[in-house]
Amino acid sequence: MKIGLIPVNIGVQSAEMMIGLAQKAESVGVESVWTFEHVIVPVEYESKYPYSENGKMGVPPEANFIDPLVALTAIACNTKTVRLGTGVNILSQTNPLLLAKQAASLDLVSGGRFMLGVGIGWLKEEFRAMGVPFERRGARFDDYVEAMKKVWSGEVVEHQSDFLDWTGFKSYPVPTQKPHLPVVIGGSKGKAFERIAKYGQGWFAPTTSAAELAPMLEQLDAACAKEGRDRGSIEISTMFNFAGSGLDEVKRLEDAGVSRLIVPLFALGGGNPVEGLDKLGAELIARL
Repeated sequence: MKIGLIPVNIGVQSAEMMIGLAQKAESVGVESVWTFEHVIVPVEYESKYPYSENGKMGVPPEANFIDPLVALTAIACNTKTVRLGTGVNILSQTNPLLLAKQAASLDLVSGGRFMLGVGIGWLKEEFRAMGVPFERRGARFDDYVEAMKKVWSGEVVEHQSDFLDWTGFKSYPVPTQKPHLPVVIGGSKGKAFERIAKYGQGWFAPTTSAAELAPMLEQLDAACAKEGRDRGSIEISTMFNFAGSGLDEVKRLEDAGVSRLIVPLFALGGGNPVEGLDKLGAELIARL
């Protein structure tokens, strides 16, 4: 079982603090570090965050929210083995050609350690601020994933759709990982399972327990069957409450097919996160 840490880009007061956290995580055996993304945090918003009971994300507008690709590039240049993941970037509101370029570049400078986690987004107010329609964001997401994989191929790109008109170009560097860097799709709402089965090399599941995950796996299995795909080809990552769960729960998640447990920073306990990482290394990672 792999152990990840999230988020390494929120609330940090300096590059040294962020890099030091990632270096400490690497030293205790954490396999990957992950970011969250929001370009803005509205002071007030009507959109409902789908993974909390009150419909709000747990980040105030004043919190430092370092851009994920900037954060992970800084970490890449100051670590050696820890993998780097976005958990997740909001693909439907960005320019997919620019993101494809940035992702391939980060994969190169990190020595093939990058995993691009993406989702369709939920915060309408953020789409408005970005100048992107909130409507049809699912269709836009699907089209962007297909188009970015063409960019990463190194071949001449031809892609015309309702959203893009790309023709007659190449973009280098291509990703170090082949055939391209892993695309990890986040979420469990709407057509998430169809997208995972069709486009994803990984799934970032918004769950914290095997019991919560089980009915979602049934939906993923059904989606994979329609695509003629084995669910085992999809690397499943899920959140894990280290402070409230034991090795028995790790075993249940492993038996369910989970490959990676991503521990939220808050689950390390209050106080110094470095001490929390020492505890994570000694009480979980060393016992796996």
